[in-house]
Amino acid sequence: MAGGPVFTGKGGKAYPGNLTPYVLATCIVAAMGGLIFGYDIGISGGVTSMSMFLEKFFPDVYRKQNAHSNTNQYCEFDSVPLTLFTSSLYLAALLSSLVASTVTRKFGRKLSMLFGGILFCAGALINAFAKDVAMLIIGRILLGFGIGFANQSVPLYLSEMAPYKYRGALNIGFQLSITIGILIANILNYFFAKIHNWGWRLSLGGAMVPAIIISIGALCLPDTPNSLIERGKNDEAMSKLRRVRGVHDVEDEFNDLVAASETSKLVEHPWRNLLQRKYRPHLTMAIAIPFFQQLTGINVIMFYAPVLFKTIGFKDNAALMSAVITGGVNVLATLVSIYGVDKWGRRFLFLEGGVQMFICQVAVAICIGVKFGTSGALETPLPKWYAIVVVLFICIYVAAFAWSWGPLGWLVPSEIFPLEIRSAAQSINVSVNMFFTFVIAQVFLIMLCHLKFGLFLFFAFFVVVMSVFIYFFLPETKGIPIEEMSMVWKNHWFWGSYIPDDEVHKGGTALEMGVNKNGNSNKSVY
Repeated sequence: MAGGPVFTGKGGKAYPGNLTPYVLATCIVAAMGGLIFGYDIGISGGVTSMSMFLEKFFPDVYRKQNAHSNTNQYCEFDSVPLTLFTSSLYLAALLSSLVASTVTRKFGRKLSMLFGGILFCAGALINAFAKDVAMLIIGRILLGFGIGFANQSVPLYLSEMAPYKYRGALNIGFQLSITIGILIANILNYFFAKIHNWGWRLSLGGAMVPAIIISIGALCLPDTPNSLIERGKNDEAMSKLRRVRGVHDVEDEFNDLVAASETSKLVEHPWRNLLQRKYRPHLTMAIAIPFFQQLTGINVIMFYAPVLFKTIGFKDNAALMSAVITGGVNVLATLVSIYGVDKWGRRFLFLEGGVQMFICQVAVAICIGVKFGTSGALETPLPKWYAIVVVLFICIYVAAFAWSWGPLGWLVPSEIFPLEIRSAAQSINVSVNMFFTFVIAQVFLIMLCHLKFGLFLFFAFFVVVMSVFIYFFLPETKGIPIEEMSMVWKNHWFWGSYIPDDEVHKGGTALEMGVNKNGNSNKSVY
């Protein structure tokens, strides 16, 4: 390939580089960090539908579950200790992601991944041998610490390692791993539920396997060139950049990375700098996208899929098998996103997924409302064909999420941040995600009890709101190198006024501004 950068029709710089087997392998291994998050999502919903688990740790729920069939199905699982068991993990993940920002910036992305794997493994071990609810919650908190570290570092690693032309597809490998983790957990739950008295221990203890995979992977992975430059290892970074790009002439990209790093070092307080006017678009997306991602209602479906199916009339094993089906749909639909994200663009997938999710949520609300009404009492057994219709709509909904808000909720924030605020902004992204995951998990069973089938209409309303937000405020980032992203914001009808003219070079090269100790502006052109 000819040396030097190529300038795209959009005015951006296109660095030479290939999708080499080396970078593909490293991105696949790194993406495995999503397995721990996915496995937990699948397992937590599965074990809370296992009678033997409920009988041991949550006897009140177990008694309500075995009460007369005409009891309120909506409120069957309404239990403060049960929701605390599920949601405590996400509060811990929120806190650890803030700590992970410093570790990721100062010691590299792979060390954060390693910490994530080790902490998650410790939590899985405690949960497998839990004797009371307190042990369960301590284990969940350690799992949360692990997820916070992994979710903060893995998307950054993938975005920095991937050639910009393939960044979308490779970054979505993280979401694919999440969906595979969910599917594996659902399958294991189905079989372990048949083992009386201690099958739930195998489900919870099985989390050690993905934790060991990411821990070993983190030890074997190379650091990203961005991280090496950030820590002053320029010679090693140049060598690594040549290897991951598959071409010798990477001087232009290397020089731009060095310039970005030098600028980032001038920023003494990245957290405070996030509040600067020129970072308003980035901060808005770091908060709004994970906020909206949780209000799609997906984690309600995936956490509580077995519980939800049990509520609408499925038996134990049938509920778990339905969760396996939705997990399989989740994986297949994520492959669609991997194929199309760099072809069709981020905005198209966001908007198409929003329309599809809205239709399905309204349909599910109608289906459940017709059979259960507002009383929540199931007078007659749920017909098989009716249950299949509900599962079908839920599967179409899951597919829509899996090729839109699922992967793009992690991809877009990780690719839009300038280097000087990248680690801090990604921590904001993960923290907001985990905070609202915590809130939704904490209140879902209460909301189901009080809003009943209207809960799905609640989430459908927010799907409309988030789709409108994407249409008007998110620019297309397909095919734009990370270091060129300021061009995208400057050209946007709304955000352009927030980006100073001297932030973007007319030749298409991004400029990042730093502030020195005296408060004066420092400009790096690259």
